[in-house]
Amino acid sequence: MPFTIARERPDSSSARTLMAALDRDLHGRYPEAHTIRGLYADDAKNPRLIFLVAYDGGDPVACGAVRELDADTGEVKRMFVVHERRGQGISRAMLVALEEHALREGYRALRIETGTRQHEAVGLYRSSGYRDIPPFGDYMGNPYSVCFEKALNLD
Repeated sequence: MPFTIARERPDSSSARTLMAALDRDLHGRYPEAHTIRGLYADDAKNPRLIFLVAYDGGDPVACGAVRELDADTGEVKRMFVVHERRGQGISRAMLVALEEHALREGYRALRIETGTRQHEAVGLYRSSGYRDIPPFGDYMGNPYSVCFEKALNLD
């Protein structure tokens, strides 16, 4: 099925609905984890924050974000596709769209953290050119974290 991807604010109704679904999914996968690292309050104030929502018609079906780590590096956050739309290429299209927006915002690299129980995400990132790196920032010491980085093509 066709879908479109649009840039939105992270506090839009569609964004909040998708992030709540993502949090439920993560709590189901990691019931013993006490913290989910989503976007931070200051991220929404940063003009370089990228938040995208994929729509099927008027229905939000996926989201993803890039938050600033430093002037050259962004972190992909809040990647999520609703269960009934998984396996249709939406996550890969979302990742490509995030990379394109990140390049326009001046980022030279992206980092990603995902969990050890999110095998589909690990596969997506590795097959999209992301290389494994040690946990960074708040993820250091987290036994569930798997981290990646990719230099963006500046051609």
